[in-house]
Amino acid sequence: MKRLHYWGFTLILLVLISCTKKSTSKDADYIPVPFTRTEEFKALELDRKARRTFGALPIDAENPKNPTTQDKITLGKLLYFDKRLSKDNTQSCNTCHNIATYGVDNQSFSMGNDGKLGGRNSPTTFNAALHFSQFWDGREPDVEQQAGGPILNPVEMAMPNEAEVVSRLSKIDEYIELFNTVFPEDKTPITYNNIKKAIGAYERKLITPSKFDLYMSGDDTALNTYEKQGMDTFMSVGCITCHAGALLGGTMYQKFGLTVNYWEHTKSKKIDNGRFDLTKNEADRYVFKVPSLRNIEKTGPYFHDGSVNDLKKAIGIMAETQLNKKLSAKQINEIHIFLQSLTGQLPDEFVEETTNTITAIN
Repeated sequence: MKRLHYWGFTLILLVLISCTKKSTSKDADYIPVPFTRTEEFKALELDRKARRTFGALPIDAENPKNPTTQDKITLGKLLYFDKRLSKDNTQSCNTCHNIATYGVDNQSFSMGNDGKLGGRNSPTTFNAALHFSQFWDGREPDVEQQAGGPILNPVEMAMPNEAEVVSRLSKIDEYIELFNTVFPEDKTPITYNNIKKAIGAYERKLITPSKFDLYMSGDDTALNTYEKQGMDTFMSVGCITCHAGALLGGTMYQKFGLTVNYWEHTKSKKIDNGRFDLTKNEADRYVFKVPSLRNIEKTGPYFHDGSVNDLKKAIGIMAETQLNKKLSAKQINEIHIFLQSLTGQLPDEFVEETTNTITAIN
């Protein structure tokens, strides 16, 4: 009987030891620890604040004055890729605003028809239709008006005048047919204004939502812990003063260098007066359109003169020149992680050159 009690006691002891070992095993380190009620409240407040501050990208960027149709978008895409819109058939819209590389050429300054460099960095065409104005100085109100500028710019596509552009396209059978289809009520469908409308219609479809928009739409799990921490840092240090809304920018003008001269940090070779050159108003000196941070990871180099190649460096410069703050390496890394969540997936229809497009540019 005593022996039976002994073995029974031993069996219980072994079970207890086994349970103890299991609870302290390495696997236990991977068991998720539930949020405390305080942490859950903070996370909920962060989600609410973020959605009030930003919001999801619109599905489209329609212009009532230029309704989009599939035929108009197709025509606009052909024109966007067509090098015959430049003087020597060497440049297209896509040359400086490459669809395959997020609407930019990743150069500080883009080279034009005659080998000359432009005076400012070529901004992305993705999501540009949602901006409140176009170009770094905001000299055009929408993408339709913007589309006509580079074609006639002597440093860019260098066509001599609108009449020459219209004359060249009017000799191409594909364009005669397409313009007649897209603008059936016009007595003379191939006009410079209609060229701008078609390109604008295509650009209005270049919208690139990312997982950030899933989060903005209510999916709390779309961003991971690190991205949310970066978003919190982005908001708390003051970046949202200028980079708020669904575009995180693109909705206002701001002086570059609110607290110090920007060129002392960017090491720019030329000091750009910004909107002052356009308006001659002293209050506009060094003022530029605030760029959108959508796809910012992919659209370097940064600033109006493409003077900075590294995004982390650009983040630090913005903090010092605009917020009068020197961010720690940790804060910069956090913001950098967050900004990567703004990179959208390029739909195949944006990147692929259709058979019609290839026909038009050859």
